[in-house]
Amino acid sequence: MTNIALARALSRGVAALALAAVAGCATTGGVDHQDRHTAGPKDPYETVNRKIFAFNDTLDEYALKPVAKAYNAVIPSPVRTGIHNFFGNFSDAWSAVNQLLQGKPGDAGTMTLRVLTNTTIGIAGIFDPATKLGFERKPEDLGLTLGHWGMEPGPYLVLPLFGSSDIRDAVALPADTYVSPALLVPKFWQGVAVDTVGVIDTRAGLLGASQMLDDLAFDRYTFMRDAYITRRRSLVYDGNPPDLPDYDDASDSSKSAPSPADAASGAQSGTKPVLPPSPAASGAQSSAVTPDQRVATAVAASPATPPSQPQPVPAPQPSQPVPGGVTPAPMPASAPTLPVPQVGPVPTPPPPASAPRA
Repeated sequence: MTNIALARALSRGVAALALAAVAGCATTGGVDHQDRHTAGPKDPYETVNRKIFAFNDTLDEYALKPVAKAYNAVIPSPVRTGIHNFFGNFSDAWSAVNQLLQGKPGDAGTMTLRVLTNTTIGIAGIFDPATKLGFERKPEDLGLTLGHWGMEPGPYLVLPLFGSSDIRDAVALPADTYVSPALLVPKFWQGVAVDTVGVIDTRAGLLGASQMLDDLAFDRYTFMRDAYITRRRSLVYDGNPPDLPDYDDASDSSKSAPSPADAASGAQSGTKPVLPPSPAASGAQSSAVTPDQRVATAVAASPATPPSQPQPVPAPQPSQPVPGGVTPAPMPASAPTLPVPQVGPVPTPPPPASAPRA
């Protein structure tokens, strides 16, 4: 039994080294300088990722997908549900460990009660009475635990056979896949067979989602990448991720705002910014205008009228308040009164009547 466990651990270690090699190749080679700048910050190794994605897609089309369809067609639904619950019970136990590592004792206790309930009452996890009792499933894995500790996800990767991932999840993948029902069987190849059943069960549950992706008329690779990055980020923050910084708005605000050097140079030179006059200041300026200037301004601003209809300009009332809330002082009695000029032609007197004839 010890030799079998050692062989299984060595096989998982080889898988971890293979994943690290794939990640290293994607990080160091295969992408030239031009692709590194055109692929974007989320997926700088898109060229390599798309090739691995095409390989996985071909393998799924001709191997996994037909086997999953046959699995759904041959195995009855209650049996498939029991197999799915059996594998899920091991995942729940691993989730409880990761929740404890994340400092969530309440969730860890809930998942522990869920595993104990399904293992005992649910007959080794084949049935799921824990959900009916209120012990909801809250899945966690080592990749999410590393993200909770502050480890950055790194660039997006597509791993052979495993699909979408990133540097952080690729490091945690061997530990996440080690906890499975394959630990219960004595021989190595029996464990491989158990893991194969788990892969087929997972793929059978995704047949509807893959059919939806096939019917959509856009790039499947881009959709899978964006959905994976968004989902994993949301799970790290327990469904409440912080807002991403908007670099476009930050650049625009930096361009519009004056720099500290410009502000300092303006302060040293003694220049002051020109501000628009306030309503009170404009009212005070209008109250300082003399009545003669107001009359001349009113005459110049009055529209031109036809000669047949002359309209004299009314004299301003000293007591009338000026716009702006300031009332001018009354004119003194000794001030001379200027005549108001008439607008239009001067009327011509009629000709004298002729004397009557005798």
